[in-house]
Amino acid sequence: MPEFPEMENYRRLLSKHIVNLPITGVTVNREKSVNVEPEVFVERLVGSRIVFVERRGKHLVLHLHDGRRLLLHLMLGGLLFYGTEEERPDRSTQVEIAFGDRILYFMGLRLGYLHLLSVKETEAALAKLGPELLDRRMNEERFSDLLKGRRGALKSMLVNQQVFAGIGNCYADEISYEAALLPSAPVQGLTPDSISRLYSAVRKVLSEAADIGGYMELPFMTGDTVTGSYNDRCKVYDREGETCERCGGTIVKSELSSRKVFYCPDCQHER
Repeated sequence: MPEFPEMENYRRLLSKHIVNLPITGVTVNREKSVNVEPEVFVERLVGSRIVFVERRGKHLVLHLHDGRRLLLHLMLGGLLFYGTEEERPDRSTQVEIAFGDRILYFMGLRLGYLHLLSVKETEAALAKLGPELLDRRMNEERFSDLLKGRRGALKSMLVNQQVFAGIGNCYADEISYEAALLPSAPVQGLTPDSISRLYSAVRKVLSEAADIGGYMELPFMTGDTVTGSYNDRCKVYDREGETCERCGGTIVKSELSSRKVFYCPDCQHER
């Protein structure tokens, strides 16, 4: 599932390529991917312009020039591609938004969605999300305060969108590794030093992953050499049986609260 780095990478690319371009055509191939009748969705978008692209957690919010919003959540398996009909990947698309001869293809939206909403509806849809960990207002003291009173496993807390917005399975494991903490480490047992390491790990992993395009499998457009670059940089996620580059141990895979977890049992600890 695309997480903060993947969606932030998309936000930057969309901001560069589609902002202020008139929408010349819209195709809805799957009615369940949108929240209004396809005819209404098309009618309200054609002729509009996207003037700003915002990311909130794992969501993208596309601000239209008339004040309405397009709320995108890719969920599991969702992808974006921007290009001409000739460049289009050989995949089914659920929604297509055309900007002249270039089209923004929304693929893999079997669980995801693209909803046309008012400002108030958008705010309500995102109201329960926790704070952004790379927000300029976030600091180590506030981060530590957010952990106070929390119980349970570290990974379970990191992926809880009402605690922190944007982290999923992959980056929870990568952050835990960077902080030398087990994904199963009890949050209530973390020392001030381990919390400090965790905060530093969050900042480092999320910012670095976003800067090199996250782990998406498909380029955003022809010639895109950035998107997906983090896939080869993962230290533990999906690396079961491989050698830990930090200590030489072996990365293992297990399960925690029905989620798969990857970690090094030799250099990751409970605090």
